[in-house]
Amino acid sequence: MLIVETIAKIRRYHFVEGKSIKQISKDLRLSRNTVRKVIRSNSTKHEYNRQEQPRPQLGDYLEQLSCQLEEDWKQPRKRRQTARRMFETLQSDGYEGAYDSVQRYVKSWRARKRSQPGQVFIPLEFSPGAAYQFDWSHEYVMLGGSVQKIKVAHIRLCHSRKFFVVAYPRESMEMVFDAHKRAFAFFGGTCRRGIYDNMSTAVTRILRGKGRVFNRQFEQLCSHYLVEPVACTPAAGWEKGQIEKQVQDIRRWLFIPRPQFADFTELNAWLADHCQILCETRKHPTDKQRTIEEVFQDEKNSLISVQSPFAGYSENDCRISNTCLVRYDRNHYSVDCRAAGETATLRATATRILVIWKGEVLADHERQFGRDKTIYNPWHYLNVLSRKPGALRDGAPFKDWQLPPNLLRIQQKLMCQTGGDRSFVNILHAVNIHGMDIVESACQKALSQRTVQGEIILNLIARAVAPPAPALITPPPKLQLREEPIADCARYDELRKEVCHATA
Repeated sequence: MLIVETIAKIRRYHFVEGKSIKQISKDLRLSRNTVRKVIRSNSTKHEYNRQEQPRPQLGDYLEQLSCQLEEDWKQPRKRRQTARRMFETLQSDGYEGAYDSVQRYVKSWRARKRSQPGQVFIPLEFSPGAAYQFDWSHEYVMLGGSVQKIKVAHIRLCHSRKFFVVAYPRESMEMVFDAHKRAFAFFGGTCRRGIYDNMSTAVTRILRGKGRVFNRQFEQLCSHYLVEPVACTPAAGWEKGQIEKQVQDIRRWLFIPRPQFADFTELNAWLADHCQILCETRKHPTDKQRTIEEVFQDEKNSLISVQSPFAGYSENDCRISNTCLVRYDRNHYSVDCRAAGETATLRATATRILVIWKGEVLADHERQFGRDKTIYNPWHYLNVLSRKPGALRDGAPFKDWQLPPNLLRIQQKLMCQTGGDRSFVNILHAVNIHGMDIVESACQKALSQRTVQGEIILNLIARAVAPPAPALITPPPKLQLREEPIADCARYDELRKEVCHATA
């Protein structure tokens, strides 16, 4: 095949310099037919296109290779086989040809597949307040000095492109509730539709077409915020292309290089601030003359106002152990000892763990993540201490108990006395009845008077909570005596003289 430079020389020699075909053929060492073909075609390049590719070795395996490519095309991009792997599969079935033949066929087959109309997209344009998109991503940050993999919830308004992100350790239902609550508070409202993928926390079952059976709690969330949930077609990420691109952008803008924070509270405060800063500085993708925040100010009036946040939580039945503990998400939490051995209801939010028994909240803990942690509230074991006061010394719930300074000094002094542990338990019961301020004041007074005795401290507490003396009642002037009576025993003796007593 002639190169472009050779064709250019032939054309210049003939049409400019007037050389003959014989002379050009001699100078360039080409056949006369080749030179004649270039001159007559009047073309600046020659290409050879084979009409039919002979495949003497691969021909008998084309059907098998095509079926293999069809099945492979249905897999996600990262799980598709290479041409080398397909070549090795054909070899195991008896193929004796070269790898190049398989590689050329795989390349051309995939090129034809990508050019089919099924991969052509239609650009979307949303009206103000029409819809938002939601998705999760996985990122890495430094939390508390160690690298952790976190889950980041992304929400984006489709018209203005204003976005919000918040990080969690999990992708559980209660995290979905909290992410929506934070995002709608950030936007100041919500949209008429929410576009989601088929995440398990939202979709229970996928039906034909767009039909979905949504999770009951997720439907309650959407109903509370007046949102119509819409689920995308499986493996069709282009149906929520804005949020898919946001995942890539946020990773590049905020998580590279890897940020460092003490905990999730500090991280989420930083993410919220930077979301606002980015929206105020970055241009809108279609309205290049305005920023995202400026377009959002126009869309804000079209959002549905949120009257109150959705009180979402996951609820499970749990059994309280004889050590007054319940287990949730691989961690243990203490519960009031009154319900030991009973079945209670555990409600988990993104930040709190509540245990409810007979309509009463027996425990309210800050939620912990990780594994094998035990979170105690020493006050849950107060009734047990009445029977086993010696547990104050070595009981696990009472290690590093953060008591007020005066109460802690009283404990240290009483524990050195015989029966002091029981006396201190009685003082703790007084805290439960009268409050910490009154007991702390009584302990301070006992320390100042150097009378550290359990009975004395309880007496001081009783005096502090004793009802005040009733006020004196002053009668009106009309009922007041003009002369106050005088106590005179002689008057009684005069009365006795007037009485005659019977004698025997």
